[in-house]
Amino acid sequence: MRSAFPSLVGNPSRASKILGALLASFVAGTLVRAEESPRGPNIVVILADDLGWGDVGWHGSEIKTPNLDKLAAAGARLENFYVQPVCSPTRAALLTGRYPMRHGLQVGVVRPWAQYGLPLDERTLPQALREAGYETAIAGKWHLGHFRPEYLPTRRGFDHQYGHYNGALDYDTHERDGGHDWHRDDRENRDAGYSTHLIGREAVRVIEEHDAAKPLFLYVPFNAVHAPHQVPARYKEPYAGLKEPRRTYAGMLAAMDEEVGRIAGAVEKKGIGGNTLIVFSSDNGGPAPGRVTSNGPLRGSKGTLFEGGVRVAAFATWPGRIRAGSVVDAPLHIVDLYPTFLKLAGATAEQPTPLDGRDAWPTIAEGKASPHDAILLNTTPRNGALRAGDWKLIVGPPGGGGGDGDEGDAEIRPAAGAAADRVMLFNLADDPNEKVDLAAKRPEKVAELRAAYEALAVQAVPPRAAPKPPGFRSPRVWGQAD
Repeated sequence: MRSAFPSLVGNPSRASKILGALLASFVAGTLVRAEESPRGPNIVVILADDLGWGDVGWHGSEIKTPNLDKLAAAGARLENFYVQPVCSPTRAALLTGRYPMRHGLQVGVVRPWAQYGLPLDERTLPQALREAGYETAIAGKWHLGHFRPEYLPTRRGFDHQYGHYNGALDYDTHERDGGHDWHRDDRENRDAGYSTHLIGREAVRVIEEHDAAKPLFLYVPFNAVHAPHQVPARYKEPYAGLKEPRRTYAGMLAAMDEEVGRIAGAVEKKGIGGNTLIVFSSDNGGPAPGRVTSNGPLRGSKGTLFEGGVRVAAFATWPGRIRAGSVVDAPLHIVDLYPTFLKLAGATAEQPTPLDGRDAWPTIAEGKASPHDAILLNTTPRNGALRAGDWKLIVGPPGGGGGDGDEGDAEIRPAAGAAADRVMLFNLADDPNEKVDLAAKRPEKVAELRAAYEALAVQAVPPRAAPKPPGFRSPRVWGQAD
């Protein structure tokens, strides 16, 4: 049989050189193809708890937030970014891309004794990203149910978990209502320390130990700056001129900002900054503005449908992909992060449950218009709100309270009488602080937005509630059978 390479027969030296060159060419081609092959970015989502819109440096705060300011300046400030009025609903929206009225989580928070959580038939963001090859981790507050093991983070798509399940956690003892609430990989953990520091330390550890050959999804939902107001004394020292409880709140925010700086520094030290998207938001507006937080000129507070309750300080940063110093004024909602991340990651968006979120990448990175004709801000048996373009409609009472505790089921009771029929209409382009109700002057616009609102509201499932059972006693460890 004749050789396919007759000139090489009997000339091993020449054969070796040519085969070596062929091998080098093959390896080089393989490397080029690997470099050119699509791979999603690392994604880091940092969520503050109860942060006021006006409490960040880029909104003129008296509280110093240098690390958040630096990240915001390096990317796009999202100046019309919406969330839900309280905690658990926002987290459900983020992790599913679906309005919480589809989960029955549109009212209040998941209480420690609740016998429900984020429904198990919901596909979660970490599940979708893990399917696309991501390592997934959560360091911080879950607050989406823990009454059975299948509701815990490591059963919902996270490879790693660290932190707590409930709201209103004691920052030092890590207890809620006498039960211990600190966990690693959904097992009891007894790490000692201030929770903000522990959460930041864990996020840094995940980054440092991450295998850079895989993309990373890291979700860091701090319990800061939610009550109880607790912080090591040194963080309060620069704010001696502030009255309590705002002084302690300022220190809590300073401590969280410090940890954000450490997380960003770990990304750079790891050498993955150029392929890492960092998104920051609060879960709702600030409670008790003027006494604890500041929502700047925005009307309302946590727990209300006014802008101060549902529009939050937010940004997205990705060097080389998002223009530094850019400002996005187009309305977006936290449900949009789910489909946006999936598209960037190359993950499929095909799933049994339809998404409410829209791909926001052209809006964030290219300055395109909002992907929404209308954004549902919430709908409950008592009230709701919708934003469409520059217009905003509030149906029923706008909400109240918004205190700094762990709000529950106050809004589940249907509104009655005149309150049920009340509507408010605002043009946010002319009146961003909602001072002038135009409902009486623009009945045709009210009718248009009311029809859009009702078309969504009719799709809501009944809200879940969790009154505290008589004689309930906290377990030794939340989320574990005693």
